[in-house]
Amino acid sequence: MSDLDVIVIGAGHNGLVCAGYLGMAGLRVRVLERRGVVGGACVTEEFHPGFRNSTAAYTVSLLQPKVIRDLRLHDHGLRIVERRAQNFLPLPDGRYLLTGEGRTEREIAKFSAKDAARYAAYQAEMGRVAGVLRSLALKAPPNLLLGNFTRTLGELGKLAALGKRLWRMDGFKAAFNLFRKSAGHTLDDWFESDPIKAVLGFDAVVGNLASPYTPGSAYVLLHHTFGEVNGKQGVWGHAIGGMGAITQAMARAAGEHGVRIDVRSPVREVIVERGRASGIVLQDGTPVRARAVVVNADPQSLFQTLLPCEAVSRAVAARMKRWKAGSGTFRMNLALSKLPDFSALPGSGDHRTSGIILAPSLSYMDQAYRDCVRDGWSRKPIVEMVIPSTLDDSLAPPGAHVASLFCQHVAPQFTDGSSWDEHREKIADLMIDTVEAYAPGFKASVIARQSLSPFDLQRIFGLPNGDIFHGALTLDQLFSARPMLGFADYRMPIPGLYLCGSGAHPGGGVTGAPGHNAAHAVIADLRTNPIRDI
Repeated sequence: MSDLDVIVIGAGHNGLVCAGYLGMAGLRVRVLERRGVVGGACVTEEFHPGFRNSTAAYTVSLLQPKVIRDLRLHDHGLRIVERRAQNFLPLPDGRYLLTGEGRTEREIAKFSAKDAARYAAYQAEMGRVAGVLRSLALKAPPNLLLGNFTRTLGELGKLAALGKRLWRMDGFKAAFNLFRKSAGHTLDDWFESDPIKAVLGFDAVVGNLASPYTPGSAYVLLHHTFGEVNGKQGVWGHAIGGMGAITQAMARAAGEHGVRIDVRSPVREVIVERGRASGIVLQDGTPVRARAVVVNADPQSLFQTLLPCEAVSRAVAARMKRWKAGSGTFRMNLALSKLPDFSALPGSGDHRTSGIILAPSLSYMDQAYRDCVRDGWSRKPIVEMVIPSTLDDSLAPPGAHVASLFCQHVAPQFTDGSSWDEHREKIADLMIDTVEAYAPGFKASVIARQSLSPFDLQRIFGLPNGDIFHGALTLDQLFSARPMLGFADYRMPIPGLYLCGSGAHPGGGVTGAPGHNAAHAVIADLRTNPIRDI
């Protein structure tokens, strides 16, 4: 017998969301976290005395409004503010593009009147598709199981209903193209000027080790349009106190409903008895039993590390061997003595609160990817800089600032057998030099830096090969195929075992959607089978 209904492995944001909903349903829940702090990759930490920043995940938009409402995150201290401008693209020739409410079309017109006139139509088409797909984020996708004709036939009806909705909203053709085409070709069809294509195309390579001209990258672009801040769709913002403020609020919400959260409690293995998940074994050998086990880890870690090998079928093992996970992300946190001064737009202004994109064109991004494949890292990298202290003075001492650099592309592993310990600081210097080229004097303002390679992101946060999505957002790893056909409804092939991380539908980002959906699957199953014997 056990006094627990559910064990959740991992106190990242999806694990906390799942635990919160389970607690609200009256279930007895215990969360086990390997690190000494909750939050996973959504955490705020001091990286230099007096300087705190969002260590990995660094900006807010994709967090589901329903999750915020249901868990009453605002009541638990969460406050999100909008950027005063959305994106700033300084150019090597001294020009710039600054996007945001009330200014985007005017700014685009500096480069192309035709593009400015087409921008509203582009936004409307993307919005139609995003609107339909956004509504599916909090639902399990059709659970197609090959070899089970009766079950699959019923699930195909759900797919038909989705297609009908897209057709009615004049979004079917656009959705089809976004799933199969590259972001680069999609944007080339819409626009003629490089700056607007660069600003929009950056979303297609965020966390995605690919060129903007890689087929299927248009979906990654679409994935990043699902969000909203304070009711405004497509807007990005900042959580006061950093991204850790989100997960701290989630932990408080879960605790309010009786959820127990244990940090520094790494899990060694999931217990499988009589064909069912019945608990876990901690790293120190202590068994903990429960009626259900929910895993907030990537699919490969679940099936290749946490489960006994004899409990994993050959088909599942083969699927996990083929699972694609890996990111070209190099993440930096900087302590600054002063704000950067950009040659293209000197002095203060809203541009310093925005996402600052240092990649002037899609061809530049394509070359960055090609360099990475050939050399192990981009000689001219893609960098997005966010300076959260322009919106939140709690992160740095008076007069000083913190900056996040999200840099691409770098290789998760090097083909010559060299290690990240050999290259980390050299590549960090390259990223600083890249910013320096647009903001002279920036290098001298850096008081301290934290540099996180894909290897570090995996070692610290459990992101496989640094993959912020827990697995590539490619057509064969999306929707009903995430993480595998027949098990897209958060119920894994072993009864009593569930997946709530970003490797489940709808994928990565700080959304809370996989945690929400997995919780509802667990609640439905435990209410159907209320027997408490293990």
